[in-house]
Amino acid sequence: MSKENKSIHEFDFKLICEYFSYLERQGPGSPEATLKALSFIEGLTDESKTADLGCGTGGQTMVLAEHIPGKITGIDLFPEFIDLFNANAKKKNFQDRVKGVVGSMEELPFQKETLDLIWAEGAIYNMGFERGLNEWREFLKTGGYLAVSEASWFTTKRPSEIETFWKDSYAEIDNISNKLAQMEKSGYIPVAAFILPENCWTEHFYVPQVKAREDFLKKHAGNKTAEDFIANEKHEAQLYEKYKDYYGYVFYIGKKF
Repeated sequence: MSKENKSIHEFDFKLICEYFSYLERQGPGSPEATLKALSFIEGLTDESKTADLGCGTGGQTMVLAEHIPGKITGIDLFPEFIDLFNANAKKKNFQDRVKGVVGSMEELPFQKETLDLIWAEGAIYNMGFERGLNEWREFLKTGGYLAVSEASWFTTKRPSEIETFWKDSYAEIDNISNKLAQMEKSGYIPVAAFILPENCWTEHFYVPQVKAREDFLKKHAGNKTAEDFIANEKHEAQLYEKYKDYYGYVFYIGKKF
C-alpha cells in the first residue's frame, strides 16, 4: 500500500482523536440528513431507549435529542470524545437524558432486547456492516429500529484508483442493493435507504477541516506522523472530489422483526 493510500487505522489513535475533536462531526453527515433518517422512525416515547454507537463528540446525537423523547446513550472508545460529548449535552441542558459512556460497539453495555433505536453515523464500518447488523440486533426490541450510514458504491463499475483505495480502507464497501439484501438477511425489514447529499462531505466535513488542519499542524510542527496523517486526510478529500459520482455514504434504516 502506498503512503497516499494509508488507512486511517494505521495512524496513532491519540493523534486521530485529537484531530477529530476539533470537529463538530467526525464523519460526513449533516443535521438535515440526520433528521431525514429520523423521519422514518416511528413510535418513540418518553420511555424509549436509544443508543448512538461510535457517537464521537455527539454532533448528530444532540440533533437526535432535540427531536426524539426518551433516554439516549452515546458509546465511543475515546474518552476525550465522551468528555466533549457530555459537555455538549450539558450545554444544551440534555444531561438528564443524554449520557456519553466510554465503551466498545463490539461489547455493548445493554441488556438484550431493551433498545428501541440503534443509531450509528459513519461508524458501523469499525465492526463491519454485516457483523454490526447481526450482533446489534439482539439488543433491539422486536419492532425496534436500526439507522446507520455506510460507505457504498453507487455504480457497478468504477476507476481502479478509487476501487483500490476503498478495498484497502474498507473491504466491505458494496453496492446499495447488496447492503439492503444483507439487512434483510440479518433480520430487518428495510424501511428506507437514501444517499447523503454532497454537502454532507464538503460543507459539513471537509470544509471545517481546513482550520482544524492549520491548528493541528501548528501544534505538532515537525512531527512527521502528524504531517503524514494530515496528508492522508487531504488525499481522501481529493479522491472524494474526483470520484464522488461513484461512491458516498448511504443511510440505511431497518426495523427488527
